[in-house]
Amino acid sequence: MSLWSRVRNVVRPRGLDREIDEELQSHLEEALKQGRETAEARRAFGSQLRFREESHDLRALPWLDSLRADIVFGWRQLKKRKITTAAAVLSLGLAMGACISAFRLIDALLFRPLPIADPSRLYSVAFQGEFAADGTPFTYDSCSYPMFRMMRAALQQQAELVAVSMHNGPVDLTYGSDLNIEKAELQYVSGWMFTSFGLHPALGQLITESDDQQPGHPVAILSYDYWTSRFARDPKVIGRTFRLGNDYFQIAGVAEPRFSGTETGWTTDIFVPMAMKNPRILASLNNFWLRTLVQLKPGVSPEPVQERLRAVFRSIQEERVKGFPSLSKRDRDRMFGEKLSLEPAAAGRSNLQRDYWKSLTVLGLLVALVLMIACVNVANLMTAQAASRAREMALRVSIGAGRWRLIQLVLIESALLAFVAAAIGGVFAWWASPYIVDKISLPGYAGGAAHLVLPADQRLLGFGLALVGAVTCLFGLAPALRASAVQPVKALRGGEDPHFRRRLMHFLIAAQVAFCVIVHFAAGLFVASFERLSNQPTGFSSERILNVEALTASPQHPAYWDEVLAHLRWVPGVEKAALIGWPLMSGESAVGNISINGAPPGDVFSDFVSISPGWIDIMRIPFLGGRDFHGGDVNPKVAIVNQAFANQYFDGENPVGRAFERVEPSGARSRIEIVGWTRDARSRDNMRLPIRPTAYIPIQSIDPAGVLKPIGRATFVVRTASDNPLALVSRLRKEVPQARAGFRVSNLHAQTEFVRASTFRERLLAALAMFFATVALLLAGIGLYGVLDYTVLQRRREIGIRMALGAKVASVTQAIAAEVFAMVLGGAAVGLAAGFLAARHVATLLYQVRPSDAGLLTFPSMTIAAAALLAALPAVIRAARIDPAVTLRAE
Repeated sequence: MSLWSRVRNVVRPRGLDREIDEELQSHLEEALKQGRETAEARRAFGSQLRFREESHDLRALPWLDSLRADIVFGWRQLKKRKITTAAAVLSLGLAMGACISAFRLIDALLFRPLPIADPSRLYSVAFQGEFAADGTPFTYDSCSYPMFRMMRAALQQQAELVAVSMHNGPVDLTYGSDLNIEKAELQYVSGWMFTSFGLHPALGQLITESDDQQPGHPVAILSYDYWTSRFARDPKVIGRTFRLGNDYFQIAGVAEPRFSGTETGWTTDIFVPMAMKNPRILASLNNFWLRTLVQLKPGVSPEPVQERLRAVFRSIQEERVKGFPSLSKRDRDRMFGEKLSLEPAAAGRSNLQRDYWKSLTVLGLLVALVLMIACVNVANLMTAQAASRAREMALRVSIGAGRWRLIQLVLIESALLAFVAAAIGGVFAWWASPYIVDKISLPGYAGGAAHLVLPADQRLLGFGLALVGAVTCLFGLAPALRASAVQPVKALRGGEDPHFRRRLMHFLIAAQVAFCVIVHFAAGLFVASFERLSNQPTGFSSERILNVEALTASPQHPAYWDEVLAHLRWVPGVEKAALIGWPLMSGESAVGNISINGAPPGDVFSDFVSISPGWIDIMRIPFLGGRDFHGGDVNPKVAIVNQAFANQYFDGENPVGRAFERVEPSGARSRIEIVGWTRDARSRDNMRLPIRPTAYIPIQSIDPAGVLKPIGRATFVVRTASDNPLALVSRLRKEVPQARAGFRVSNLHAQTEFVRASTFRERLLAALAMFFATVALLLAGIGLYGVLDYTVLQRRREIGIRMALGAKVASVTQAIAAEVFAMVLGGAAVGLAAGFLAARHVATLLYQVRPSDAGLLTFPSMTIAAAALLAALPAVIRAARIDPAVTLRAE
């Protein structure tokens, strides 16, 4: 009989048994036809049961058939205990769903390889250095285009280098009319990128190296997703043009469906050649805006390539230093102290990975702890049920069942429980993962909305199966081993010592409480960090502030910007309006060195913010002295400085009337008089850093000849009369181009969006930690309730005797709960100790929070204590209501 036939017979046991019975009956009928008596024929034939079993084993696979039988029996057992099964499935399903969600996010952001040829050979060039302000280490992976070209020339025999622009948010482009501005994610890439990565066009042709030789090839490649969403896969898109700034690009092709860029977390809509970038930026050695990817050639290891790049980087730094004649020795040493390294980039490379990898790691650990709590819950549940199945196991051993068969029986039941829970968890993860991705970045914010690939493929299936196996072993292996070690005589006579089972359950409760305390301790750290960070003062009023970012086709005279500004002030709903170079806390900044009285510049950088008269009043930044800008003030003649500036350079004294020099990297100096002094206001988006010395300069600038410089980009800051500034978005988007032709709105953001975005990672981590802390507390409470209820059930005879002898209810309930609460206290102590040890590993995610803070210690302790009391209440009431006479009569 073929293997397939034997497998098929396993899944049709009734049909196989019917065929065997028919065969037996035919043999008996044949014997009767030969003249034998019925009894004689049956004796000659032998035991029909043995013949049936032997035939069954020959026509089916015995091990597979026993597996099928155990699956059927296990499923019946789960259906028999509906309430218990439902509780176990829901608790496990929630925990496993959280695990699957965490895996999808972590895998998509950190581990899923790019759909290119041999991604394991792809690396990214990164640099490690120190912050100038406090000496803390930092890592960045951006460089300039001349740096990239020098590194590529040095590695032609060992690797191919690819330059890709870093993600800076969507750009404005138009198809046809300039009034129809669209947003798209655009990336400048080396012309040979597609060929090096082994990619092919889905339509048309891709960018080649010849397209990247000079700016005369304004071609563009669409991603497959963008082609689908924007053009509905129209093949006639080839040859169409769009406008980006002052350049027109022609669509030459569509990339294959799998590839959407190398910036993990962001989907690139349009690829254009690197040569089409602004020539001034391409020529600058110090304009760091692109990422360098290194694709090693076959047989080349990364170590010699890294050493070669370090030598090239040293020569690059020497060349850069020549352009900074005024650089201090400390800054010079810091530049030469930066270290180049190659980091694996098989999963792509992006700032999103750098910003969120530690947060996702913490999230994964919290999820693992919640899963452990759920597994301990189910293990306790199965331990309690083992008592009721002791006789069943003893009978199985008595009739010949082997130890492995008993282990298989219990493990299969556990696996069925885990599979059902995984199915429910998978549904939860299908919703939860995209929801969290949507929350990683704020839609409409400068960084755009994150996009991660979350397919249900073999990677997810493999993790799900591994998770089911791990969960099955975690809560099912111990009960399976204990069931297989049952002693038939002892079990049939009365079973094992119940005290041992209670001790095991109490130990599991201690472990459960320890895990729960760790989760709550971590949640307390993250919530406290978020609260303290979000309560940091910004120094300005962000309510009713709308930032209207505007562009012009070509730079315009400042008088034309004032004309548009004057028009906006008369728009209904606008209370006040002013100009700024870019919104506060938007992520953009300009810095410079400061010199006092002709001295060499210091090591502390100062921020420079370009504003128009009236902006300080709109933002409600209090003046400490001096005046606001006038219409005739220009840069670099006058400035308004903040408290931090006065503290840094004038010992905190009133700086109005005094002067400083702004020192350019080339060594050129500009003398600037201070006409105003304000309180500190935050201009950068990092709430963790102190407010820098800041100089507000007029948005009107003059060149060395004294001629006003044209402005090509600025932001209109509007304070609205309404509490909802976004209500004016559509109106202002139309008013700006109507005020003067050539002006157009690129972005509109409420100032509160930037303030909220500055603490978004901390808010997300705090919210998720509190969610998992709530789930952990719920699971721990259910587990504690189950153990106490089981304890009362097992000790009801003892309780009855005690009460019959005169014991009071209080002493009886105290005796019941004492052991369990001792385990709760022990588990809490272990959990707090583990939390202290783990806190130092997440220190970079915390802000002004110490693990030893009294509030952080009190929160998990009081929460667990309250949950324990609440879980103990039903068991205590049940013990108090035990009637000694009824209990002893039943026993």
